[in-house]
Amino acid sequence: MQLKKFLIPLGCAALLVVAHRASGWPAVAAVGGGLLMWLLLHFTRLMTVLKRAAHRPIGHVDSAVMLNAKLKPGVTLMHVIAMTRALGQRISAEGAEPEVYRWSDNGLSTVEAEFAGGKLVRWRLDRSADTPVSQAPEPDGPAP
Repeated sequence: MQLKKFLIPLGCAALLVVAHRASGWPAVAAVGGGLLMWLLLHFTRLMTVLKRAAHRPIGHVDSAVMLNAKLKPGVTLMHVIAMTRALGQRISAEGAEPEVYRWSDNGLSTVEAEFAGGKLVRWRLDRSADTPVSQAPEPDGPAP
């Protein structure tokens, strides 16, 4: 995971060097423009996800069961926030590793997700206590 922090900038620098050797400064400008567009695309996606999450209550999801079904190991916290369209309620202490967040729905089901190094490691669905669903009373006589 830490290797990725070094490989992306080194790859970008290598692209710029190769572009300069191939066609000089105009190629460096073209590659630099492409890298800037790539960076702006990621920034725009980040802002869009956070803008959507800002309009929802913290830790709320429409269906915790559906969130549980969609989660996969290795996805980032930003990907989970994009799926839920809400920031998770932080369970772990500030700056503690691993980070633990909780999302719950109206049915009191919750999903607790554990992130290590920014990636989803494990999660757990906790369904609310089995409460009997209120049913309509049986009619006294035969149906007409």
